[in-house]
Amino acid sequence: MVCTGNICRSPTADGVLRHLITEQRLTNQIEVDSAGTQSYHVGEAPDRRSQKHALRRGYDLSNLRARQMKSTDYAEYDLILAMDRSHLNYLKQYCPVEYQEKLKLFLSFTAQTTEQEVPDPYYGGDQGFEHVLDLVEDACQGVLQSILKTR
Repeated sequence: MVCTGNICRSPTADGVLRHLITEQRLTNQIEVDSAGTQSYHVGEAPDRRSQKHALRRGYDLSNLRARQMKSTDYAEYDLILAMDRSHLNYLKQYCPVEYQEKLKLFLSFTAQTTEQEVPDPYYGGDQGFEHVLDLVEDACQGVLQSILKTR
């Protein structure tokens, strides 16, 4: 999961997908991580508002720490999901040709929305964080179903 600073959207998606994987007892089979396109917040915990809203729904993000996308991530991960088009464009710019098929918009896995991008809640209020969670929960279900179909 990739967003800008790796403190709001991508760690929320990371935490929700980890939760679903744990519920399905697949933690030894599926690895999840998140990163940012920028290094603004490397080493920091997710935004306190992201953590608060996620925890209300049963997702603990407190152990996650922001990191920046690395060149080795393209080879290491089977699926690299961008939270919006600017992230996807960034990833495409730095991704080796042989790994381009791994890059997708995160919301391409949703079943309940026509939105294509996860909006950045950083400068908004509580409703923005709740909306991100709604989108993330929907897309994470789709991501997990897609992974299970290809196994």
